Amino acid sequence: MRSARTLRNLETALRGEAFANARYTLYGEHAKARSPKLARLFERTAAVELTEHFAEQANLAGYVRSTKENLRKSIAGETYEATRMYPDFARTAREERAYEAARLFTEIAGDEAAHARAFKRALQHLHHHHDATRADS
Repeated sequence: MRSARTLRNLETALRGEAFANARYTLYGEHAKARSPKLARLFERTAAVELTEHFAEQANLAGYVRSTKENLRKSIAGETYEATRMYPDFARTAREERAYEAARLFTEIAGDEAAHARAFKRALQHLHHHHDATRADS
């Protein structure tokens, strides 16, 4: 993608679609007990936001690369969230006496660290598998 403004617009649209998918999924879960029909409407709309809109925009923006590159980018993102972003959010929340938010941010930091470790293992497995495959040929 060569156009800087169009790329920025795609990135803005991607955030909007991802947020809409998450929101509509939650709305659907919330509506289930009261109205299964309404829940299905939210779920179908959430699916379109993710599988059509988000996927097409991500493809156009060049977000999906080789599996190794995707893993490396994922490791970097999850590591940043685990070691910097969420700990900073938790510290700020504690300073503001928002202890429930601090607890949640700390818990999420641990989840993100686990995701980073899982992606690292997957990348190592990919390297070993690739090397073994190459050695056989």
